[in-house]
Amino acid sequence: MIEYVVENNPDDRILLKASKILKDGGLVCFPTETNWVIVADPFNKAGVDKLYRLRHVDNTKHFTVLCESFQKAQEVSFIDDGAFRILKKIIPGPYTFIFEAQKKITKHLKASKTDKEVGLRFPPSTFCKRFLAVHGDVLISSHLTPDMMEIEDEETILYGAIIEDFFGNKLDLILDPGTYEFIGQSTTIIDFTTGAPEIIRLGAGPVDFLR
Repeated sequence: MIEYVVENNPDDRILLKASKILKDGGLVCFPTETNWVIVADPFNKAGVDKLYRLRHVDNTKHFTVLCESFQKAQEVSFIDDGAFRILKKIIPGPYTFIFEAQKKITKHLKASKTDKEVGLRFPPSTFCKRFLAVHGDVLISSHLTPDMMEIEDEETILYGAIIEDFFGNKLDLILDPGTYEFIGQSTTIIDFTTGAPEIIRLGAGPVDFLR
C-alpha cells in the first residue's frame, strides 16, 4: 500500500497510521536524504524479525537507528559531553554515529547485545523528523540497494510504485513524497566508542569540524 505525502507538510493522520503499523510489527518504507529505507520498531520482535528476513541477513548485523532528538538518542546510547558538543554542530545531517549502546536497545536487538554498540542517524528532512516525532521513539532502518531489487541503476529507485511492484505485500506501507532529491552519497560514519571520534567512512557529511 502506498500513501502519498507532502514532504514539507505531511499529514499527521497518515503518519499516525504508519506509526501504528510499526508498533504492530509491520514494515514501512520511505526516503531519507541518502536513499529509500525500510524501517521497523526495534521494540517489536515481529517487526525486527521481518526486517532481518527481508534483508536475508543474520540478526547480528546492525541496522541504523533513526533518531528525532538527542533525548531519544540518549535513551539508546551513551553520549558524553564531548560527543554531544560535536553532534550539536552537525546534526541533523548525513552522518551515522556509533556509540556504546544502552540497555533499552541491547535487550531487544541481538546485534547491539553482542558488541554493545549502536549506530545513530538524525535525518534532516522535514518529513523524516516529523514522522519520528509523531511515532514518539526511535526506529531501526535498512537502506534499499539496487541489488536488493535486482536492478542495475540506482537512479531507478525513485518512486514508491517501483518499490511496491518489487516487494509487494512484504512491505505494509510505503510513504511516498513524490519526486525526491537524494544527495547522491552515503552517510559519513564516525565512531565514538573509543573516546576520540574516528572516521570509519567518509561520505556526504564533511569532517572539517574534527580538525
